[in-house]
Amino acid sequence: MAPTTSFNGPLSITHVGTATAIIHVDGVNFLTDPVFAAAGSEWDLGFITLKVSAPPALTPSQLPPIDAVLLSHEDHVDNLDELGRLLLDGRKVLTTVDGANKLAPRPGVQALKPWETISIPLGPHEFSITGTPCVHLPGGEVTGFVVTTPSFGVHAASGLPNAIYFSGDTIYLPELGPKIRERFHVAVALLNIGKATAPLPDGPMQITLDGAQASHLLRDLGADLLVPMHFESWGHFYEKREELAAAFEKEGIQDKVLWLEPGVKTEISA
Repeated sequence: MAPTTSFNGPLSITHVGTATAIIHVDGVNFLTDPVFAAAGSEWDLGFITLKVSAPPALTPSQLPPIDAVLLSHEDHVDNLDELGRLLLDGRKVLTTVDGANKLAPRPGVQALKPWETISIPLGPHEFSITGTPCVHLPGGEVTGFVVTTPSFGVHAASGLPNAIYFSGDTIYLPELGPKIRERFHVAVALLNIGKATAPLPDGPMQITLDGAQASHLLRDLGADLLVPMHFESWGHFYEKREELAAAFEKEGIQDKVLWLEPGVKTEISA
């Protein structure tokens, strides 16, 4: 049983692996950060060799029809690999300005600047999608996403529209949660966590949220529910489920956390 949210209408989430999830919302399917590499795949980046140790729970051929892709950034293989890149062809894709330029000439790719909101029709709905700032590796662009549509309903206490938030890869930014909270009520927050760490010349650099930071962000957002992603199967992730669960318990948010079984479509709201 998922923790209670204020979300209206049907919503389910299927975690495929890493930061890849299908957000099923009232007949529309969003796909986040598509990665489908086989277990054992390696990428030598010079300063680090990335290796994935587990397969995705679903292959591309097992996906339902995908209406839009929320791509936080296109230049890291744990957020977009070769197989995931093939899924972008012919689909609506929202990503960073730099990513949209590099993915050209795909006509369905659209750039989203921080705090910019665009409207896109998908199925019977008109979705508003707002880009949110991220801080990841120096020199790279990353975006998060806040997704709303009128069928999500309004949060009774605040009067703000209910929203789904996908963080993308970012560390904790103290100004981020409060600014989102001014405009939206986040019913569900899908957070890329795992304490990913890069071995840079000046020393190791944390480049995604750890458990404590994710807890702080959840509180800043005032979100109903946290869905952890991006925490298993890669050697540069330094907090796996056990460490994260301990951090969530220490921070007192464990009752707001929903761990998804990979490949299983989990109902959030009916």
